[in-house]
Amino acid sequence: MFKRIPNYIKYLFSNTLFLFLYISIFRIIFYYFFSGIENQPTHEVSKAFSLGIRFDIKLAVISFLPLAILIFIVNYRFFSKPFFKKLSVFYIILTYITITLFHIFDFGYYDYLNIRLDSSSLRFLSNIGISTQVLFESYPVYKGIFAFIILIFFLYKFSSWIYNIFNTSEEHVSKKKKAFFIVVPFLLFALGIYNSFTHYPLRWSEAFFSKNNAVNQFALNPVLYFFDSFKFRNEGFDLEKTKKYYPAIAKELQLPKDSISFKRIYHKNDSLKYSPNIVIVMLESLGTVPMSYYGNPLNSTPKMDSIIKKSINFSNFYVHKAGTAASVFASITGLPDVDGIRTASRNPRVIDQRIIFDQFSGYEKLYFLGGSANWANIRGIFQSNIQNLKIFEEGSFEEENRADVWGIDDYDLFKEANTELEKLHINKKPFIAYIQTATNHMPFTVPENKESYQPLTKDTFSKEYLKKAGFDGIDRLNALRYLDFNVARFLKRAQESGYYDNTIFLFFGDHNTSMSYVDQYSKLFNLNLNVHNVPFFIHAPKLAQPKEIKKFSNLIDVIPTAAGLANINYTNYTLGTDALAKNTSDYAFLYSKIKGEPALTILKDSLLFTKTVSNNYSHLYNMNAKEYTTDIKKNYPTLHQKLDSLLNAVYHSTKYLYYNNKK
Repeated sequence: MFKRIPNYIKYLFSNTLFLFLYISIFRIIFYYFFSGIENQPTHEVSKAFSLGIRFDIKLAVISFLPLAILIFIVNYRFFSKPFFKKLSVFYIILTYITITLFHIFDFGYYDYLNIRLDSSSLRFLSNIGISTQVLFESYPVYKGIFAFIILIFFLYKFSSWIYNIFNTSEEHVSKKKKAFFIVVPFLLFALGIYNSFTHYPLRWSEAFFSKNNAVNQFALNPVLYFFDSFKFRNEGFDLEKTKKYYPAIAKELQLPKDSISFKRIYHKNDSLKYSPNIVIVMLESLGTVPMSYYGNPLNSTPKMDSIIKKSINFSNFYVHKAGTAASVFASITGLPDVDGIRTASRNPRVIDQRIIFDQFSGYEKLYFLGGSANWANIRGIFQSNIQNLKIFEEGSFEEENRADVWGIDDYDLFKEANTELEKLHINKKPFIAYIQTATNHMPFTVPENKESYQPLTKDTFSKEYLKKAGFDGIDRLNALRYLDFNVARFLKRAQESGYYDNTIFLFFGDHNTSMSYVDQYSKLFNLNLNVHNVPFFIHAPKLAQPKEIKKFSNLIDVIPTAAGLANINYTNYTLGTDALAKNTSDYAFLYSKIKGEPALTILKDSLLFTKTVSNNYSHLYNMNAKEYTTDIKKNYPTLHQKLDSLLNAVYHSTKYLYYNNKK
C-alpha cells in the first residue's frame, strides 16, 4: 500500500512530520526551562501537553499548506524540474527559521512577563534601538547568530536530502489516482488545521482550561497565538457606551449626573502656609511579592521595609497594566493604559491631556531617568503636558558612567537628582520631581560594590531556595537589593542636603517582575493579581504620620494624592482621586488578560469581577471566601450587574477621556 503512494505525497507528509517534531522540541524546552508547571496536577499537565501537541500539528500543517497546494497542482512533475527543488528548499529553510525565531523571542518574552508572545509585543519595535541593545546585553546574541548560520546550513542539507530521497522517476498516474491523492491529502490537511471532531475547530481559547495561568500558557503555541491576538487590536471610543455607563463612575467620583463631566475643582487650605516639595519615585519592576516587608521568605528589602514602617503605606495598591510605559503613562495622565496592542504613550492621538502635574504653580518641575526620554514616546507625555519641565536624561548629567542599555544606574541617577534638588532647596524654590529608576530590570547590571552594597554570590542561596522565594536567579535578587540600597541612600542624601524635612516622597512600583509561584502569596497568584499588586508608600516623617491604608487604590491616584498633600489649588479632569481624602473612591481597576483575551477587572470590597473585552466572558469571585476561585455571579445577579456597570464605566470613560481631555 505504501508503495502505491506517489513520492510527491510522501515528500509532503514527511516534511510536515519533521516540522511537527521540530516544533515539539521547543515545547519540551519550554516545559523544562520556562513553564514552571512540573509540580502541577498530572491531569492538568497532561491535558496541556495534549492541547499543545494539537496546536503544534496545526502550525506544521498550516506552514506547509502553500507547498501542498503547489504539489497538488504539479503532482508528479514536482521532481522533474530543478526550479521546484530550489523553491521547496528555500521555502522549507524560511519556514524553519521563522518558527525558530518566533520561539526564541517567545522564550525571552515569557521570561520577562510570564505571557506567551502575542501581538502586544510589537510595542518593543517602536524603540528598536533600545530593544536591540537590551537583547544584546541580556542574551548571547553573537553565539546565537553563529548557531543560526549553522542551522541554515543544516536545514539546506536536510531539505535537499529529503528532496533527493523521493526524487525518483515515476510513471504517469491515472486521473483517478491523481484525484484520489489530491482529495485525501487535502482532507487530512484540513483535519490537521481544523484539529477537532466537534462542531468547532481548535481555538486558542481551549488552552485556557486551568485556573493556573502557567498551565494555560504552556498549552499555547506562540506562533498561532501571536496571529490570533491581532483581532483584539482597537482604538477610539464609544460615545453611546460612555453615556450608558457614566452614572456608575459619576457615583464613585461624585461627578455631575446630568452631563458627562469629569471636572472637579479643589481649593487649598489657606490656614496651612507651607509649600512642601514633592518627589515621586517609580521603582522599576517592584511588586509586593519580592519584598520581605510583605512576607517574602528572603530578607530582600530590609532598608525599604524600615522606611515603610515610618511611612503611609497603601497595602492594597494596584497598577492597571503590566509594563513600565503603561505605568508611567497612567501615573502622569491619571488615566489607565487600556491600549490592547501597544501602549497609550505611543498613540499620538492621546498624548495631549490636562494633567495635575502641570498645575503645581510656582514649583520647579523635573523629570529624571538614566536613559533617553525618547523611549516609548515618554518624552511626549511629559513635555507636551507640563509647562517649563526640565528633563534630565542621558547626555545631560554632569557625570555619566553608562551602566547598560538603560543609561546610568540608579545610584548615579539618584545622586544626580539630589544634586539638582539641593540647588533648588538652597535657592528656596519648591519643586516637584519624577524619578524613574531602571536598574531592577534586565540585564540586572549591578556594581561589584558600591559603598555598603555588595552583590550576593551564586552560592549564597541554592536555586531551590531562590525559586521558593520567587526568584529565577541571584542576578534578579541582587538587582532588587541594589534598588533597596539606593532608595535608602537617596533619602540619606536628602537629609544631608537639607530638603528632607520639607519634602514628601511618594514611592511606587511600576509592576511586579516575572516570578515563580510563591506559597505565601498563593491568592495573588491564583487570582492573577501578582503582577499588578505593587508597593505604594508616602514618606514624610515631618509632615505625615505613619499609617496603613487598606482601601483599594490605583496608580492614577498617585499625583492627585500628592496634590492634596502639597495643599495646592488644582482642577482634576482625570479618573484619579486623592487616596487620603475622605469619602473618595475605593476600588481598583486592572487591564490584563483572561483566557488569552484582553480583560478588565474591578476589585471592590471583597469582590473581584473580571470581564473579557471582546467575548464578554466574565466571573465574580469573593476573595475572602475559602473557595475564592468559585464563580458566584449567578448567585448574586444584582451585585454582578452593579460591578459590570462600574467596570464598563471606568473602561469607556478612560477611552472617552483619551480623546476628550485635551488642553
